[in-house]
Amino acid sequence: PLLPLSEARGAPLVLLYLLGLRALAQVSHRQLLSQPPAAAGPRDFSASRARGYLDNITAIGPRTVGSPENEVLAVNYLLEQIRGIERESTDAHKISVDIQRPTGSFSIDFLGGFTSYYANITNVVVKLEPRNGAEHAVLSNCHFDSVPNTPGASDDAVSCAVMLEILNTLSKSSESLQHAVIFLFNGAEENILQASHGFITQHEWAKSIRAFINLEAAGVGGKELVFQTGPENPWLVQAYVVAAKHPFASVVAQEIFQSGIIPADTDFRIYRDFGNVPGIDLAFIENGYIYHTEYDTSDRILTDSIQRAGDNILAVLKYLATSEKLAKSFEYRHGNVVFFDILGLFVLAYPARVGTIMNYITAAIAFFYLSKKVLQPKPRGKSSLTLTSWVCTLVAVLLVAVFVSFIGRALSWYTHFYVSVSLYGTAAAATLILVHMLAKKFFYKNVNEHFLGDVFFDASLMIWSIVLTVMTQMGLCSAFICTLWVAFPLLTKLMIHKEFSQKGATIKFIVMYMLGMFVPYLYVLYLSWTVFEMFTPVMGRSGSEIPPDVVLAGFIVIFTMILSSYFINFIYLVKSTKTTLVALTSVFVVTLVLVCSGIFFPYSSDAANPKPKRVFLQHTSRRFHDLDGNVVKSDSGIWINGFDYNGISHITPHVPEINDTIRTPCEEQAPFCGLPWILPVHFMFRKNWYLPAREILPRSPIQFKLLSKKLMPWNSVRLSFEVSGPSHMSLYVRPHAGSTLSRWSLGDGMPVASLGGDYFVFYSRGLHAAPWHFWVELTVSAKHSDGIVSLAIAAHYFFGEDQKSPQLYALLERFPDWTFSSGWSCTYDLFVF
Repeated sequence: PLLPLSEARGAPLVLLYLLGLRALAQVSHRQLLSQPPAAAGPRDFSASRARGYLDNITAIGPRTVGSPENEVLAVNYLLEQIRGIERESTDAHKISVDIQRPTGSFSIDFLGGFTSYYANITNVVVKLEPRNGAEHAVLSNCHFDSVPNTPGASDDAVSCAVMLEILNTLSKSSESLQHAVIFLFNGAEENILQASHGFITQHEWAKSIRAFINLEAAGVGGKELVFQTGPENPWLVQAYVVAAKHPFASVVAQEIFQSGIIPADTDFRIYRDFGNVPGIDLAFIENGYIYHTEYDTSDRILTDSIQRAGDNILAVLKYLATSEKLAKSFEYRHGNVVFFDILGLFVLAYPARVGTIMNYITAAIAFFYLSKKVLQPKPRGKSSLTLTSWVCTLVAVLLVAVFVSFIGRALSWYTHFYVSVSLYGTAAAATLILVHMLAKKFFYKNVNEHFLGDVFFDASLMIWSIVLTVMTQMGLCSAFICTLWVAFPLLTKLMIHKEFSQKGATIKFIVMYMLGMFVPYLYVLYLSWTVFEMFTPVMGRSGSEIPPDVVLAGFIVIFTMILSSYFINFIYLVKSTKTTLVALTSVFVVTLVLVCSGIFFPYSSDAANPKPKRVFLQHTSRRFHDLDGNVVKSDSGIWINGFDYNGISHITPHVPEINDTIRTPCEEQAPFCGLPWILPVHFMFRKNWYLPAREILPRSPIQFKLLSKKLMPWNSVRLSFEVSGPSHMSLYVRPHAGSTLSRWSLGDGMPVASLGGDYFVFYSRGLHAAPWHFWVELTVSAKHSDGIVSLAIAAHYFFGEDQKSPQLYALLERFPDWTFSSGWSCTYDLFVF
């Protein structure tokens, strides 16, 4: 037998194995997933044509709802292309086109909860069906509008370009489809899903839809991830599994997204909740640093990404449009499905109920195996020591993250991700090793080493078996990861049981052990790469209240715990881990010193790969009225919000007047602190700045009128209003003490309060919309000398001649080039009734 491995051959070999797996996981993302597809044939999807559509849409410029660019230029371009496609279509198909301009309202619990009202927004709807018509349809959805001040190439012009080319490809096919395909080019998604609501609740074609595919973006290019399916329609996932040529899907992403951790939502929610239609949600996730910024341009989206997306969506749409199951989709609604891709090569999918059975069987076998060892003599506290080491690791690393945040060095890793690994990853690994090294030296000093290795392997197996059982009991489909984390280690242990009993760790033992662990470790590294690719950019737009270093450090600790689970026993098998511990500690200390020195600047203006800081500036004029309508207070200034935890600390050296002396006070008597929030995200951005500035005088000022005041039964008062103004407005309602907002003419008639207790209504309109009429009804318990309700209205000028004042333009010009500073003008008027 070989001698026990020394410190020079033990832990470093394990570390080399993990680094190799990590490199292989990166290859799967960067190379396997980026292999160029085969060249398109005459009836295949053409990425070059789709790129032409994309370039022309983005050339229009920012396409904000209500602007001529969105309501006229983009619509006319789409219609021109659709008519050209219709002229060249074969006799096997019939193409119908409709321009829908819906008006409506709904309530949603997104972003703390609010109500949305839209008027005369625009949808371009195309139906491709067999010549003799079709009773059922599958929907493909994109949106051509963009957030203000951005070209919106990835979000979501590229999806509309892909849909145009899919329509072109299908229309030229001589093969007739069994069902219709409806293409919705939706013109108001960035206004929090308004156009999709208008379509699915009001358009006559919506009644025929049995399934949908939603095309979205949380990044720029790369591979499109299936991150939501269903609900409860496993056949849809199977359709993707069978048809998609370049699959990339994860139920883990679905459960993370639907947990609300990521502050975003898609039209998937509208079709699911208001249309009761099952679907598939796809999104580009790479390079989320420039999502919703001026850098989201068409040249940053690779042609290969367009080709892959087109190949996948075309294949899935054709599959659904010829599927017998589409017509009877409601009959196939039976539970959720577990799905995940294997290195982007293929997708495994099976019903969640099957997964539950597999999980419980796996856990039962593991518990049976472990129960045989209960009566064996063993060191005390093996499982508790493993958990203790994890807790110590979590606490230690989070303390480092809190310290880094406290000294103003948050997000040092934002541009250089390796910094987070060098700082928090090494701290996690070093703490874990240190705890067990001390336990080995003092607590288990006279215990046989190979016995300790065996015991701590079983401790990790026990913990993961318990986690598997709990996650399965909670109904989480992501429990399949725990199944991998129990089944493969247990099989490995059974296969090399004799080697476990040998003294020390031989090369043969390590090689066989690592081969047995290869599959779960490779998959977790692949999954972790996806998670960090999605989450790291989100930390740059997650608000001023959540310390991003704490969040990222927590993720790194979790993955360190997972990856170290079955390597803890090596600490007891090898002779010494001092060299590894010293190396990890040295890297941590050096990185911490460099981070504290400020050498790693968080943001980048690199033209090829920018990672900007996001700052929003609103030149605001405010007027506060009393019960008699008199202005009791007014002011004007530029209201500033930094979208990340660093606030404006990095900007102050460049623009000295923006500093903490101009922090915004909260107007306690006014809803939402008397500030013109475009969305109710005040709980995410509590640190604001208000730089005094000249009053703005919009050429199209807001008009807010009380039309009538009517006494209703049961001590209620109905106030009716008329509002006219720009395309985007926010209404805030705060009932006074003793009053209750009981009903209103919005949504389903039942008011929905936002987080904090005030009521928020988001309004937007297209062109030529009539004035907005609404009423609110309040139940009043007694007379009030100071009124019964405060209403405030904010008008937002996102485009046109009123968008930016000269003073705002001048201030924006002074911002450093590593920022994305989006600015517009707005007014805020408070009234008491």
